[in-house]
Amino acid sequence: MRLHHNKHYGGYTKKLNAALEEAPELQGKPIEGLLAGIKSLPENVRTAIRNNGGGYYNHSLFWRMMKPGGSEPSGDLAKAIETKFGSVENFKEAFSKQAGSVFGSGWAWLIVDPSGELVITSTPNQDSPIMDVAKVNGQPVLGLDVWEHAYYLKYKNLRSDYIQAWWDVVDWDTAGKLYDAAKAG
Repeated sequence: MRLHHNKHYGGYTKKLNAALEEAPELQGKPIEGLLAGIKSLPENVRTAIRNNGGGYYNHSLFWRMMKPGGSEPSGDLAKAIETKFGSVENFKEAFSKQAGSVFGSGWAWLIVDPSGELVITSTPNQDSPIMDVAKVNGQPVLGLDVWEHAYYLKYKNLRSDYIQAWWDVVDWDTAGKLYDAAKAG
């Protein structure tokens, strides 16, 4: 994960900042606003912000969603998962299946959609569910990076082993806070 953090995430951050230097009118705007309106950004920086801004934003969430030893779902998020999926185990199975089925590189997400419902979805590459190009839009609660760079050094081509191990470090307290914030609007 150190290589992942320092090289990949660091690279996205550096390249995002370089793109923003070419569009001074965008500097100082929150990353969420830039990504949510990706279609309306100036064409000369749109792709760089989509790819690198998406990488920066997604990874910023990803690091926060993990902690040594993990934790267990609780509070309103646990209740919403049980209501929507029947149980936390059913949710984990469905989420793991989505993560395992991402073709190539991308992300698996648990989001709160605009109607307030929990939805499991995925995005390709460094796209995010907050982008106006996502097939399903919403606020992220959990996100799992399933690019090979996230797991290849330790798990080789065994994405399913990486996904299974990830559940042991999920920080459900952070997920709960993100859920509460998404529900509050």
